[in-house]
Amino acid sequence: MDKEPITISGLEKLKKELEELKNVQRPKIVTAIAEARSHGDLKENAEYHAAKEQQSLLESRVLEINDTIARANVIDVTKIENDGKVVFGSSVFLKNLDSSQKLNYKIVGKDEADIKNNLIYFKSPVGKGLIGKNVGDMVTINTPSGEKNYEILKVEYI
Repeated sequence: MDKEPITISGLEKLKKELEELKNVQRPKIVTAIAEARSHGDLKENAEYHAAKEQQSLLESRVLEINDTIARANVIDVTKIENDGKVVFGSSVFLKNLDSSQKLNYKIVGKDEADIKNNLIYFKSPVGKGLIGKNVGDMVTINTPSGEKNYEILKVEYI
């Protein structure tokens, strides 16, 4: 089993999701299944089948989160000396050389990735292209939408 890198905030977020699933969602689904059972014939009971499907999805997610937490390799970049190198957990400030647009991303693990919040997976094309680079480097990254050219303006370990 490989260790899964994760930030401190990512681990906390997973733990909160696990608590929510176990203590709030699971009892709701159990209640929904019990109510659907009381309606009689289970073969043609759509509510029962929907609740059982929901229960299956919830239990799968609980197992997935438990597995991720068990394999977690928590990385706290605030304890690393900032030498301007892009590493897991760092925040990278970029300039798109094609459009002059300024961007910033935080390099995170699988369960934390959320492009809407500028959190990118370290194994994504952009994440892989940035890891190991330094402030001032020009980077060309092949993405599904084409080639992107960036200049690394600043790297923060926050």
